[in-house]
Amino acid sequence: MKNDESLVKVRTKSVRKNQIRLSNERRILAAAVKIFAGFGYQGATTRKIAEEAGIPKANLHYYFQTKEQLYRRVLDGIFKDWLAAANTFDECVEPIEALRGYIETKMELSRKRPLESRIWAEEILRGAPLIQHELEVTLSAWLDTRVKRITDWIYAGRIDALNPRILMFMIWAVTQHFADFESQIRALNQQQNLSDNQFKEAKQQVTRIILKGIGALD
Repeated sequence: MKNDESLVKVRTKSVRKNQIRLSNERRILAAAVKIFAGFGYQGATTRKIAEEAGIPKANLHYYFQTKEQLYRRVLDGIFKDWLAAANTFDECVEPIEALRGYIETKMELSRKRPLESRIWAEEILRGAPLIQHELEVTLSAWLDTRVKRITDWIYAGRIDALNPRILMFMIWAVTQHFADFESQIRALNQQQNLSDNQFKEAKQQVTRIILKGIGALD
């Protein structure tokens, strides 16, 4: 009986410890997103991130030993979500459903996580020194699978003949514009972020133009 009680205590302590760890990591990552977006990789420091998170610098380094490790974790988070946004390519038979789902999900990510998108964009503009492997290996292999799917739609006559890679580049450009150029959009929208209705209209218009442009819609 005592052994069972001891085991329960150990498990409870382990669960509690894991919850604290996850909570602290989320807190640090949220702070890191703000600092990297505001100061860039070069200007950001773990001291600034720790101050933003409201924790001692030593505590931050307990979870993330270096600034680069923390930076890569931030980029990895948005990267995985962007890739997952295109799961509709595998889940939907028709290009209309697959592409609409992909475009709308990418735009929602731009609206909800604009800072991560800007951090990614800045890394690319720097020549992608820290994520070159992800681009050349992971993203390249992932893109090949999306290209194959689009090519199948072309051969089946479901969309017009086109360059699948350029189509994907176009989708990335327009969907991420709503995050990377948020300040410009706000300036041209009477210093206001797009309202829910405005953003809904934007998603519908972007989706309709792309689908009509590739011959998926009449």
